[in-house]
Amino acid sequence: RHGARRSRLLTAAGAGLLLAPLAAACGSGGSGGSGAIKIGVPAPLSGDSASAGQDILAAAKVAAAEINQAGGVDGRTVQIVQADDQCSAQQGAQAAQKLLNSGVVAVAGGYCSGAAVPAIPIYGRRNVPFVMDASTNPSLTDTGKGKVFRTCGRDDNQGVVAAKFMTGELRARRIALLHDNTTYAKGLADATANSLKQVGGQVVYEDALQPGQSDYSPVLTKIASTRPDVLYFTGYFAEAGLLMKQRKQLGLKFTLMGGDATTDSTVLKTAGAAADGYIATTAPLAKDLPAAGKFVSAYKAANGADPGPFSVYEYDAVKVIAKAIDDAGSTEGPDITEALHKIKDFAGITGPITFDAKGDRTDPLYITVRVRGGAFTAYKKLDKSGATWVDAKAS
Repeated sequence: RHGARRSRLLTAAGAGLLLAPLAAACGSGGSGGSGAIKIGVPAPLSGDSASAGQDILAAAKVAAAEINQAGGVDGRTVQIVQADDQCSAQQGAQAAQKLLNSGVVAVAGGYCSGAAVPAIPIYGRRNVPFVMDASTNPSLTDTGKGKVFRTCGRDDNQGVVAAKFMTGELRARRIALLHDNTTYAKGLADATANSLKQVGGQVVYEDALQPGQSDYSPVLTKIASTRPDVLYFTGYFAEAGLLMKQRKQLGLKFTLMGGDATTDSTVLKTAGAAADGYIATTAPLAKDLPAAGKFVSAYKAANGADPGPFSVYEYDAVKVIAKAIDDAGSTEGPDITEALHKIKDFAGITGPITFDAKGDRTDPLYITVRVRGGAFTAYKKLDKSGATWVDAKAS
C-alpha cells in the first residue's frame, strides 16, 4: 500500500536476524548523507523497570536489523543508540542529552512518562522528533508542539476502557484507585476517576503508595476499610506483584486490577500463585496480533524469550521513523517530523498507524488481559459499538 519503493521497510527478514550494529558510525544529515542513520532509544535499562527497558531495546534492535537486511533506508543502515533513563526525570534529561550528543536524528522509546517530561523540550530545541512507545500521559503530546508522537495510546483512552470494564463487565460500583505519584500513574488514575463519573462508578478511595517498599499491607488494609468492589492500581509492575501477593495473604476479597504498566512478566514471578485471576487494561498482546508473527519469531531467536507488552510498539516506532526518513529523503529533524505527520495507515504490526495533529495515534486499542496458568492471556475488549464486551481475540 506504500508503493514498491517503500516495501523494503515492511519486509520481515525472519528469525535469523542479525542485530543492528552498535559500534559508532559517522554521518547524518540530508538525503546526500552517508554512514549510519542513528535512532535513539531512551529506556529504563537499570532499576526497577529494567526488564521493560531491556525488552524495548531488544525490539528496536530487531526492527533495525530487519530494515538493514532489506537494504536500509536509501542504502544507509539504521543504527540503534541506547540511553538509560532509569524511569526518572533527572536521568531522562541526561539520556536525552546523551542521545543528541551522539548524533541521533530521531528518537523511539520512552517507557516512563516521568522520564519523558524533561526529555521532550530537550529534543524539541534541536528539532529531533520523539516517537514514544509507552509514555501515555496526555500532557506529553498536548504540549509537544507537534514534534512528539505515540505508537501507543493515551491514559485518557485507557481510563475510559478501565471505567467501562469495572462498571460494566464486573458490575462494580465502589472503586478504589491507587497510584504511586509518578506522572504516568497519577495521570491514569485521574483519567479513570473522570471516566468513572461518566459511567456511574463511585470512587471510594484515591491515594498513592510509596514505590520501592516491601510491605503494602497497611495500604491494602486501609483500602479494604472503604469496602471497594475493585481496586484499580495504576502504577508499575514491581509494586503490583507485591499488592497481589499481600492481598491474598490478608484474605481480602475485592477484585484487584491494574493498568498497562503492570503487565510485565516479572510481576508473575513476584506474585506467584497470587497472580492468578489478575486483570489489567493494556494494549493487545504481541502473540495475539495477526501481523506480529514474524516479529515474535525474530525476537525469540535473538533473545531467547517472548517479547514483552511494549515491544511491538517500540518496533513500530522504529519502523515508522524509518518510513518517514525514506519519505522525506532527508534525516533533518523538521523534514522527518513533517513526514511523520503525513503518514496515513502505515502498516504497523500493531495495526494501521496514523497520527493526529498533536502526534497521537488515531484509534488506539485497549483490551483487558487476565492471568491464567501463570501467563497473561487476552480476556475482553469492547466491540465496535463501544457498549458490549466481547472476547478480546474476536475479530
